[in-house]
Amino acid sequence: MEPLFESYDPRPVLSANAAAADAQASWPTASWEALGQSGVPQWCLPTVHGGQARDRVRLLLGYEALAGACLTTAFILSQREAGCRRLRDLATPDLQAEVLPRLARGEWFTTVGLSHLTTSRQYGPPAVRVHADGEGFTFNGVTPWVTGAARANVLVCGGTMDDGKQLLAAIFQDQQGVKVGPPMDLMALAGSMTAEVHLNEVNVPRRQVLAGPSDRILMQGKSDSGGLETSCLALGLTGAATAYLEKEARLRPELQDAARLLEGARQTLRQRMLDLAEGSFTAEQAAELRGQANALVLRATQAALTASKGAGFLRDHPAQRWARQALFFLVWSCPRPAADATMAFLTPTECELTL
Repeated sequence: MEPLFESYDPRPVLSANAAAADAQASWPTASWEALGQSGVPQWCLPTVHGGQARDRVRLLLGYEALAGACLTTAFILSQREAGCRRLRDLATPDLQAEVLPRLARGEWFTTVGLSHLTTSRQYGPPAVRVHADGEGFTFNGVTPWVTGAARANVLVCGGTMDDGKQLLAAIFQDQQGVKVGPPMDLMALAGSMTAEVHLNEVNVPRRQVLAGPSDRILMQGKSDSGGLETSCLALGLTGAATAYLEKEARLRPELQDAARLLEGARQTLRQRMLDLAEGSFTAEQAAELRGQANALVLRATQAALTASKGAGFLRDHPAQRWARQALFFLVWSCPRPAADATMAFLTPTECELTL
């Protein structure tokens, strides 16, 4: 298989800055520039627009490697890639020609505002309302979880029409009526600069519409790593924790069984992910993998924290960071089947209650 990083491996830079990227609500400039130097911005984009058009398996292997070095940077990248995929697959040719080369060169950044259509605020009134007008559509509302919002030149945003149908559009940050809120005070991944984006009478011409209006808009354009990427990042973080355990186990034999079993479970799930990536997979299969990856990343990071003893509870030790970051997978766009599987893992059985 071709090397993941063709000329420059960004992981040492990402690892060196991982603690700061997690703790500080400021853009991880050095890490992001390292991704640019290694060609990561080109990975998922078509060659005609300056990309590398990597296949699904190579994309996932690259994302996993980056997550093991710095989950914050890998998470930012995942949201950028989600925007790139939809622009690549759904935008009109002229919009692609305007946006994709800039993204491939790393000159522009894109991200997504879609959580309100799936797991966030979906049961109340629409977070973002869309009305048709003579020349396009008007967006009003707040998209609640937008990673790297202040850095984004273009936001792939979803909204809901009065009849319940959904619309997906590319919104440029310099359009009138777009306002980015302050970064959220997150318990981990602070450098992702996740914030609300307020849309006040934002006029979106039809050339910027990516899909819709239609039902279940996010089911359109599913391709490449979409559906497996979150599990991939969880396995990357698991890998960091199990590598630490394996290192400790060389000096502490009592840790050898835990390190072996956790790494074995990671390799099993990793192979399952790659098998799915090589073919077609259903939403149910992706959700099953997600639930298993969630459970494993919790186990592995807690084991690493336990093995590190008191030192791991200090802010400068990576074990406490991994343990906090693992909790993010419990809330990050977690579909109902995956959430149910995780809840089942966390909940005592009736047999345990009688002990």
